[in-house]
Amino acid sequence: MRLTLAPILALVAAPAFAQEERIPSHCIAVAEAEPQVVPVTLEEGLAPDSVLIRYVDHASFAIVTPDGTTAVTDYTGYIGTQDIVPDVVTMNNAHSTHWTASPDPRIPNVLQGWSEGETPVEHRLDLGAMLVRNVTTDTRGPFGEGARQDGNSIFIFEAAGLCIGHLGHLHQIPSDEQYAAIGRLDVVMVPVDGGYTMRLEDMAGVVRRLRSSVVIPMHWFSEASLQSFLSEMSSEFTVVETGGAQIALSLDELPSEPTIMVLEPAYID
Repeated sequence: MRLTLAPILALVAAPAFAQEERIPSHCIAVAEAEPQVVPVTLEEGLAPDSVLIRYVDHASFAIVTPDGTTAVTDYTGYIGTQDIVPDVVTMNNAHSTHWTASPDPRIPNVLQGWSEGETPVEHRLDLGAMLVRNVTTDTRGPFGEGARQDGNSIFIFEAAGLCIGHLGHLHQIPSDEQYAAIGRLDVVMVPVDGGYTMRLEDMAGVVRRLRSSVVIPMHWFSEASLQSFLSEMSSEFTVVETGGAQIALSLDELPSEPTIMVLEPAYID
């Protein structure tokens, strides 16, 4: 099913003047419906209990609530030609494709995912309709050298009762304590490059442990690594080729079986 790209433009272009009360999330999925992709039309907008997820590029996603509150993950300074100012952006500095040293100064909340001192960076930002928090993980340098403690953040976005996680530039299998801090993710964005982050076998193990209802692959450098990940997981997960860049999800309409939803990245133009 091919999804229209227009709706997010209307949703993110208009600022949220009043904070919407957030539907509480306990990071526990309710999965009763069949796997599906929900198109959003410009006229309909988002249902009050839905969240729109738009794959922008590489590891960047726009996450939008019904009142227009917008987050952008692994923000590089460019999300398209539309003049959009997100309410919050998150960044990880493992590579230049995950952060920028010069974010748009109009963005009110720029959350850095790495520590520049000895204390892990900790975020818990309440935007009303969306809560953004992080769990840090360690990173390694090129060829396994230059390991950096707490150099990456898994950012978690709680909105409309959903718990949405972005693994960032994950280099390590999380510890039991880190899994506990993450909680049960309903939706997770997973890097599937197979080498720059983690081996596909290890990343697949992380996905299995998280037990998310919806898995969205990201951070691939060729179609081959994406297909390798899909092949690795296809016996356990339903695979949906959406043919588009965005989906709308709600807690009550999550798939009843673990589902990988493949989005096609597209800038917001």
